[in-house]
Amino acid sequence: MSKKNTVSVGILKSNKIEFKFNGYYKDINGLEYNSNQCVEIIGGQIYLNEKAISINELYFTPVDDFNCFFTIQNVEIGIDFHWNRKENQSFKSVLKFILEDDSLRAVNILDVEDYLLSVISSEMHANCNIELLKAHTVIARSWLMFQIRNKKVSQSSDKIITENTIIDWFDKDDHDFFDVCADDHCQRYQGITKQTNQNVKKAVIATKGEVLVYHDRICDARYAKSCGGITEKYSAAWENMDYDYLKSFVDNKENNFAKPNSEVEWKDWIDSDFKCFCNTKDEEVLSQILNDYDRETKDFFRWEQSYKQAEIKNLLESNLNKEFGQILDLEVLERGESGRITKLRIKSELREMIIGKELIIRKALSNSHLYSSCFYVVKEGQTNGIPDSFRLIGAGWGHGVGLCQIGAAVMANQNYNYKEILNHYYRNAEILKVD
Repeated sequence: MSKKNTVSVGILKSNKIEFKFNGYYKDINGLEYNSNQCVEIIGGQIYLNEKAISINELYFTPVDDFNCFFTIQNVEIGIDFHWNRKENQSFKSVLKFILEDDSLRAVNILDVEDYLLSVISSEMHANCNIELLKAHTVIARSWLMFQIRNKKVSQSSDKIITENTIIDWFDKDDHDFFDVCADDHCQRYQGITKQTNQNVKKAVIATKGEVLVYHDRICDARYAKSCGGITEKYSAAWENMDYDYLKSFVDNKENNFAKPNSEVEWKDWIDSDFKCFCNTKDEEVLSQILNDYDRETKDFFRWEQSYKQAEIKNLLESNLNKEFGQILDLEVLERGESGRITKLRIKSELREMIIGKELIIRKALSNSHLYSSCFYVVKEGQTNGIPDSFRLIGAGWGHGVGLCQIGAAVMANQNYNYKEILNHYYRNAEILKVD
């Protein structure tokens, strides 16, 4: 396996990891292992099957690449999201254990194209439209290669963290010991756990080496579940810069809608049955793009979330680690071009606080994440001038930047080919084949 064509994926971080070799694997000394194994860290030292190891990492390669795989128990998926759970997951190729922040990290090292087979099957059902599979393969490959080739330096100067202001975001530069993680923070990668069929293999082979390119550089090809009708620009979710291929636009064929520019207009738009690609209830389309746990989300295009006064107070105090007292108002200070709130003022008895960007807002107002930060606020009832409850009425699922997965699924179902889908969501980018 050429290092040039491999990717290292962080799977699970824990003090104790139980796993099973299905077939024989060997370590760097040539010793072979089979069946159940346990690795743990005790007093800063790695133990394998209760025996202390003198080195700071373990590296196992399959004796037979074709027939061997390993299964890791209790892999956490959907971390911090509403579908969070643990699964036993199986993987092929190399297994590596490293020390990370006084814990152990299981890392899978494998060929990029094999990684893509799993990503496409993990992000959506393997039986969806072949043109959608091709489109998603190209963006998954583009995003991965961009991350590997462009180690990003955090734009900390753009972030503001003070007593009463948090303007922050999270990105790939969180990972120092491997290329990408296996969860939604990067791209869903669940090894061979999710079934891959011939359609997925055809899509990966048909687009082998194809990436999105802008001005001779591979694109940072972002994507989200549902834009809600208007895609978002990059800077609304991450650092204060933008890419010409990640513009905000109306997600329909006509693209002739004048975007709202006031709070009243945004409210009316969110309340509307806006006609766009991702506004669908077509079960055939949704069953293709949404995995089983994604289907637990019933209202993704338009949604509501209600909180009693005590609930929203406890959420904000817990998530922001501040004392607020009774919450008086949630005031929109700034929206991105898709309507996603990028700055929100919290008014309370004890303080006023400004938070952003979109993910900080979603995390602050939920036990996991709100579907998106595109919402307006309705205060209901009043006791001594204090609202009894807050109702958040919103649109879309995710940050909304780049390809809208549900919109792309609808386009594929309407006989758009994968290049037309990519040209719709990544305007000004080219599709090129690279080594």
